Amino acid sequence: MLKVDWKMEMSKQLVTKDNSLIGASYSLGVVEQRLIFLAIIEAREQKTLIEAGGLLRIYAQSYAKQFNVEKHTSYEAMKRAVEGLYEAGFAYSKIDERSGKIGHYKSRWVDKLGYIDDLGCVELVFASDVIPLITRLEARYTEYELKQVVGLQSEYAIRLYELIIQWRSVGRTSQISLVELREKLGLVDEYQRIEAFKRRVLDLAITQINEHTDITVEYEQHKQGRIITGFTFKFKVKKNKVKIAAKFGADNVERSTIEGLNDKQLGRIARNPSFIADYNDLVSSTSPAGQDINMWELEMINRLKKDVSQFKKRPIRDYLEY
Repeated sequence: MLKVDWKMEMSKQLVTKDNSLIGASYSLGVVEQRLIFLAIIEAREQKTLIEAGGLLRIYAQSYAKQFNVEKHTSYEAMKRAVEGLYEAGFAYSKIDERSGKIGHYKSRWVDKLGYIDDLGCVELVFASDVIPLITRLEARYTEYELKQVVGLQSEYAIRLYELIIQWRSVGRTSQISLVELREKLGLVDEYQRIEAFKRRVLDLAITQINEHTDITVEYEQHKQGRIITGFTFKFKVKKNKVKIAAKFGADNVERSTIEGLNDKQLGRIARNPSFIADYNDLVSSTSPAGQDINMWELEMINRLKKDVSQFKKRPIRDYLEY
């Protein structure tokens, strides 16, 4: 794995969670969720430390940069979020490895949480149940770029985006009951009337998702008689993503080929944080390509030209889009 600073900074943009955690039921405010995002990203970079129960530090400067707020404002918000995050828990379901049956569990997010004024940072230790759900990922997980949720100001918009985006491959969710949706959004007594729920939670969240993320969403209501009992969410990736890709290549060229791309475009692919995260294990951390971004770029351009078929984790032209 690449271990130089430039790689770590660029790869710290992906939020990855086990689908058990994506589908969990919990209530966290916007700042609390953002702290979890940054801690998850840091945890993936410091996996050995996390598995040993080490402290993660989230600096106000990093929070301010990621979410486009003032440093002082961000630190005060982080400190206020400490109390709520320490008391917060979540409920989730997961297949029991020994019996193969579905188990239902409750856990806290953190075992320890605090702040250091002189450093402008928050420190936390994830609870033991959380660690495998963010680091030991196998087939059932969801990954998205942090920048997709940066502009979301509603905690319900953030949670709804996560619930929807795990269905990325099919473009629509399965039907989810109103009761289950309320549970996953952490709503207990709030917005009991369906009109209030739709106006203050659902429609507001959809508006923010459509304005600030990479997808556009609409929903279908399901009823029993005149009573709304559930929803199905349909979504599409925004067309401007496709236009960006088309600008770099010939029309109708298959997205898994490099036909028609020049060295500058291949270099753009090689520098994409998602590409680096996907393929950093191709080079040794002690090699020139593992120590220097320019050598990494040159190495990847040569490999792409020689045999693009070794890059199969996603269509190669998708890496042009960032």
